[in-house]
Amino acid sequence: MIFDVLTIFPEMFEGYFNSSILGKAQKKKLIRIRVHNIRDYATDKHSMTDDTAYGGISGMVMKVEPIHRAVQAVKRKTRSPKKRVILMSAKGKVLTQQKVRTLAKYDQIILIAGHYKGVDERVAKYVADEEMSIGEFVITGGELPAMMVVDAVARMFKGVIGKEASKEGESFSKGVQYEHPVYTRPEVFSPKRGTNWKVPGVLVSGDHKKIEEWRNKNRTALD
Repeated sequence: MIFDVLTIFPEMFEGYFNSSILGKAQKKKLIRIRVHNIRDYATDKHSMTDDTAYGGISGMVMKVEPIHRAVQAVKRKTRSPKKRVILMSAKGKVLTQQKVRTLAKYDQIILIAGHYKGVDERVAKYVADEEMSIGEFVITGGELPAMMVVDAVARMFKGVIGKEASKEGESFSKGVQYEHPVYTRPEVFSPKRGTNWKVPGVLVSGDHKKIEEWRNKNRTALD
């Protein structure tokens, strides 16, 4: 799987993509992540990627031309026809685990991280295959959402997560439900005198059948 992220702030991705699980997955060549600066595809001498909005509203809007050029250039780097161009957008469909599994079937995912007031609507209509959101709220740009998409999809590939068994029983792994609560040592934690925070007894009982029953009982379904 190749992830291509288009942004005007490429430096935001360095720490996250080169650390922890994603960093290790790239070193093992299980996935490939490429971050591209949209400014490199602007044609004017100032490398402008945004301009004022038509209609007199406040805020700058990202231009369609450099984004279109960037997407076309990135597409040419991968021969496979199984490509998906996604515009991160507050008005897009909210990402779900089911969608994550669908995206994992592609060979190349191109993520457009918008910024400022928004992105010229022609990007959504003619350049991207779909718009995607990570929730019904607004943040300053599409960089964090793009990171989240890469993270969620990347961990679907064998070898990215150290132990494949750790995926079993995760939140949303089997339908729409949360994972059961988890605990680790110490068995009893006393933050102050007279206060004991204990691990549920069943989890240290050694009775695997009762433990499984407890886990299933304590899963929380979404409303």
